[in-house]
Amino acid sequence: MPDAVQISFDCLPLRAVGRFDIPLDASAEYRARCERLQQAVEKYAEQNAYYLLSAHCVFHLANSEVEGMLRFEFEGTVLTDDSDLKATSADLEIQLSASTCSEMPARVADWFNEMVARAVLIEFDRYIAAGTLAADVRRSEERRRQSDSDAAFIAMYL
Repeated sequence: MPDAVQISFDCLPLRAVGRFDIPLDASAEYRARCERLQQAVEKYAEQNAYYLLSAHCVFHLANSEVEGMLRFEFEGTVLTDDSDLKATSADLEIQLSASTCSEMPARVADWFNEMVARAVLIEFDRYIAAGTLAADVRRSEERRRQSDSDAAFIAMYL
């Protein structure tokens, strides 16, 4: 039997985002994602902010792998405290993408959206405690430094 709540996401530290060059031939979906990321950087760049993408949250409401499942897709920003040790808030776009439950009243759907945001904060705290956030930040900063030095090197010999 799977866990009652399963959460998966890719995490991008916003402080590691250097440039926004959206290709002219980018698909509408990719362009929209880049624009959402730009908005997040503009809104949260000065904070400990992390953009979650390719993310989903699955609730299992019954003792079954088939019945009582709700799958939500989400994307957005999680903020942490100054020391990056605790998630403090989440600004997420959440949508129900699959369900094996009967029709839900709007109030119940709204409540589950709130539960997704709360579950993401709890899971992000686990992500921090496991050391994964710190490793992601180091990798992102190293990639940015490498990219910056490569760009300078290439520009010298054009």
